[in-house]
Amino acid sequence: MREISDIGKLIDSYKAYLMLERGVSENTRQAYGADVSKLLGWLSGEGMKLRDAGADDLHSFLAAVHDIGVSVRTQARILSGIKSFYRFLVAEGYVDENPTLKVDSPNIGRYLPEVLTVDEIDAMIASVDLEKPEGQRNRAILETLYGCGMRVSELVNLELDKVFAGERYVVVRGKGSKERVVPISETALDEIARYMEEYRPTLKIKPGEENILFLNRRGHRLTRVMVFYIVKEAADRVGITKEISPHTLRHSFASHLLEGGANLRAIQQMLGHESIATTELYLHIDRSRLREEILMYHPRNVRRQL
Repeated sequence: MREISDIGKLIDSYKAYLMLERGVSENTRQAYGADVSKLLGWLSGEGMKLRDAGADDLHSFLAAVHDIGVSVRTQARILSGIKSFYRFLVAEGYVDENPTLKVDSPNIGRYLPEVLTVDEIDAMIASVDLEKPEGQRNRAILETLYGCGMRVSELVNLELDKVFAGERYVVVRGKGSKERVVPISETALDEIARYMEEYRPTLKIKPGEENILFLNRRGHRLTRVMVFYIVKEAADRVGITKEISPHTLRHSFASHLLEGGANLRAIQQMLGHESIATTELYLHIDRSRLREEILMYHPRNVRRQL
């Protein structure tokens, strides 16, 4: 188990996780960071260490928040941030168990993430400057992120011997080191092949990184932050103003599959979701979009606009 020696650095790492893995907005990152600080301050006041806090302690903290007059919606957001924080702690090895699994959230609706259109994604990929040494690598990264619906952590750790070009699938190691098989398009395979031919041979690969697919200029595997900037810069180049991250490509992949008629269970397996409830979020997105289109093109509304 990893030591928690610097709370400030821990919160900074959590905010980076929110940006890179969850793709949340800057406002949400700041709010969640402040909420975690509230929890840590309360625990300190109770003479308790973060690692020793259980579900009953979290209930007591939420009761204290309620007692000072915080609204139900804000209480729900605080709990959402704390749940996310504990998922981060477990994933990074700071704690063994997640006490928030025993703490229920108020039902006040679900967050619908940003989704890019196919044209927007195509424009982002086409915008990559292939004259730059790392251009082909970046194009392959964007195509693979979208084409496989990977988490950014899965992409940076993708191994060469887990790419089966002939059979057109990759084996991805997801959360909890669980592996899953994900189909990969010929387009993504072609971009990877060009990267392997043109850029990777120019690198001096560091020991231990020989089997990692995507590498930086120094021969190390990419960091999640580097992939975030690759995605963000591609979006900026084509004038996309939505709040996006590598996770946006994953959301878009799932939404486009659903729009195309893919089975929800199949999408769940491809994304590596433990619960179908998580995958059902994309059904909410699809229905929201359908409602907007119906309202836009409904004869009564069209007549009113004329």
